[in-house]
Amino acid sequence: MRKLVVLAALFAALPLFAQDPPPAQEPKPAPPVLEKPGMAPADDKDKAAPVKQAKPLAPKAKPASNPASGKVVEEIIARVNNEIITRSEYDKSRATAEDDARQECQGKCTPEQLKTSIEDRQKNSLRDLIDQSLLVQRGKDMGVSVEPEIIKRLDAIRIQNKLTSMEELEKAVTSQGLNWEDFRNNIRSQILTQRVISSEVGSHITIGDDEIQKFYKEHKTEFVRPEQVALRAIEVNTEGKKPEEVPKLKEKAETALKRVKDGEDFGEIAKRFSDGATGKEGGFLGTYKRGELSKELEDRVFKMKRNDLTDIIETKQGYLILQVLEHYDEGEQPLEKVRGDITDHLYSQRMEPALREYLKTLREQSYVVIAPGYQEIAGGGNSEIQEVSATPEAAAKSKKSRKKFLLFGKRSGETAKSSLP
Repeated sequence: MRKLVVLAALFAALPLFAQDPPPAQEPKPAPPVLEKPGMAPADDKDKAAPVKQAKPLAPKAKPASNPASGKVVEEIIARVNNEIITRSEYDKSRATAEDDARQECQGKCTPEQLKTSIEDRQKNSLRDLIDQSLLVQRGKDMGVSVEPEIIKRLDAIRIQNKLTSMEELEKAVTSQGLNWEDFRNNIRSQILTQRVISSEVGSHITIGDDEIQKFYKEHKTEFVRPEQVALRAIEVNTEGKKPEEVPKLKEKAETALKRVKDGEDFGEIAKRFSDGATGKEGGFLGTYKRGELSKELEDRVFKMKRNDLTDIIETKQGYLILQVLEHYDEGEQPLEKVRGDITDHLYSQRMEPALREYLKTLREQSYVVIAPGYQEIAGGGNSEIQEVSATPEAAAKSKKSRKKFLLFGKRSGETAKSSLP
């Protein structure tokens, strides 16, 4: 069975500072042409490329030891309140960081630049795992319920992988040696993390109109552009399909177009209906100047205004629907054309330090212990892990407190009464 499109991404560490939606000036894929838009992935290998936005957490480790035999199953390198981080999780996070660096540098970096990029990404792997654990635990403490969103996300994955039922999705996951509950829990952790960041950090960041105007006045030269269009796409693929299947696929494209015309968000419809490589990102293709599209497409889209839609375009690959997300006239862009870009830029500038400060506060309010040899790369902790013998009293106390979890070890100068769970 071919690999699921999203599996490579679902078992990687969540980037804390990903922003959504992508700004109009993001790097774009190969320019589409009318008969070969260049939007459909060439093969399943392309589909499996890791997605940089919204990567869920690595699966939680099994119990770290077997009390009956005394045999160590996993090396624990950090504890975050009542959660553990194992060496295998850390190694997986480092491997993912290397894969991401290689993918981003492909054909663009010297060996020295690639080496530096990998080292820069890997040095924060343990710190990021700790931060992720803190955010997930905070979401649980806040009583955030994400079950409906999990079902919606799983259904989107099912549709993206062209599976007819959730049972088929579960079989596809388990056939690749993955645990279905771990798969669901990864998605749950991702959504919890995003909700906490949005509620506890993002909601406190405000960008005033005076700031936007000030930035615009000070950077006007940056908004001098050639005529361009920012495009989104919904693609329904007919390649390799039997002739009797094609009418249903055309009906699928017609349904998608009607729902957008009836007022539903194009990006959400793209996530549900598009077979293209950009579908999971809301169909965003990029921003194109004249001469970067096929003549037939260029003649269509450069006549269109913001939010205009094409009819269904029939190509060799299937059916294509395009939306002009923005149409930039040549020359200095008016403020209203670039207001969203400026807002995204200012928001991103503030999000990272605000989130880092919030995570620092979470650490101070939590019990974080780091194994010797890992403390420098972990970004700080309360103490070293020290194993001691367990007692029933300490285990009982652990159920009553979430503030300082002393059952997992002891601070310097203190005596703890428990060991590994």
